[in-house]
Amino acid sequence: MSNIVFEFNKNLKWDDLPDAVQHQAKRCLIDLIGVAAAGTTTDLSKIINSHATHQFGAGKGAGARLMFDGRRVSASGAALANGMTIDAIDAHDGHPLTKGHAGCGILPALIALIEANELEVSGQEFLTTLVIGYEVAIRAGIALHATVADYHTSGAWVGLGIVAMAARLLNMDETRFHEAIGIAEYHGPRSQMMRTIDFPTMVKDGSGWGAMAGVSAVYLAQDGFTGAPAISLTGADAAHYYDDLGSDWYILGLYFKMYPVCRWAQPPVEAALQLKKQHAFQVSDIQAIKVYTFHEAYRLSTKNPQSTEAAQYSLPFSVAAALLRGTIGPNEVGNSGLNDPDIANLANLVEPYEDDLFNAKFPAERWARVEIVLTNGTVLKSEPSVGLGNAENPLSDTIIHQKYHTLANEILSKEFAIKIENTVWALDVAPDISDLFNSVLNKPA
Repeated sequence: MSNIVFEFNKNLKWDDLPDAVQHQAKRCLIDLIGVAAAGTTTDLSKIINSHATHQFGAGKGAGARLMFDGRRVSASGAALANGMTIDAIDAHDGHPLTKGHAGCGILPALIALIEANELEVSGQEFLTTLVIGYEVAIRAGIALHATVADYHTSGAWVGLGIVAMAARLLNMDETRFHEAIGIAEYHGPRSQMMRTIDFPTMVKDGSGWGAMAGVSAVYLAQDGFTGAPAISLTGADAAHYYDDLGSDWYILGLYFKMYPVCRWAQPPVEAALQLKKQHAFQVSDIQAIKVYTFHEAYRLSTKNPQSTEAAQYSLPFSVAAALLRGTIGPNEVGNSGLNDPDIANLANLVEPYEDDLFNAKFPAERWARVEIVLTNGTVLKSEPSVGLGNAENPLSDTIIHQKYHTLANEILSKEFAIKIENTVWALDVAPDISDLFNSVLNKPA
């Protein structure tokens, strides 16, 4: 089975990709860049960037730059820090069946491998390799969840997609590829996701650590280090997940988040906003908010978060912020929202409940319904709702554009943000990626 993946990595061409996949790759890139820009404003990003510069020196060679920062560190350090920066704002794409996020680790590793090895890569080659990373990583995540009892973070499986990209970029032979993917899987952090749901902190989804493990695995294998068999690739109960590489494109099954909070909190947000739109009540008239959802979302129970991370993993906070401000953005999960007594008071009125029907639909589908009780006794009941941006109800290019600028304009001028956006949309005709790298890897003026 590793041979199928190896051949896919080696032989895939831009023209082999359906038009929808080519377009989706650009949407992913635009979205991740915007999320990274906003992520740099968080305490998490500032700490991990400082850590990378102190503990992951560039060493010999060119090293790789930190996104929207410009400092050079090792390729592994850049994958770590840039992955955590994207994860910091929690607005990146994901795949429902992985219960996690591929792009958050894939893009930083791809950039780091290209820059540290001073590779000359066309825009088409960059995008094609990005698709390879998504396709292999998503399958690895699905395979891991299907074959291992614990629910592990994205860091546990994203490294397999990174090795797949590296095999193509660095022209690895099949033996080194086999060892690298085994090292990446073995060293990938099998951190238990629900621990950070119950106790939200900066460790989050493990994506940065998984990206670091994946990049490190590549260099270790090149030096002769050997790895254990990658059982989520070659195991008898996992191998079949890769049979459809090149015929079924899992990147098309991604969701894009509307808001920088956990995906599981977004169905009740949409349900609550729909009720407000339909009934035009005053938030001050709310007596109680009941949210019926699946078990994992039910556990997003923090009501008065004291940090950005806790806000992002709080269903009550997310619903309250959306009802009061009409949306959730970086300001809502930052100091403005955290210090808003009105959001805190309304969040205390939110009570989550489990719904067996919604439990049965998870993880392929994430549903919630909301009841809002007003002080006059009126009970407003929503229809069952999902989050916007699934493959079945995708965000339009216009909304992706608006979201990108909402996030990127946190640190970039509007003109510079537009320049980056235009560069991405034209990347498939660009002879190289220097304009893109110089725009996203240097500190904004």
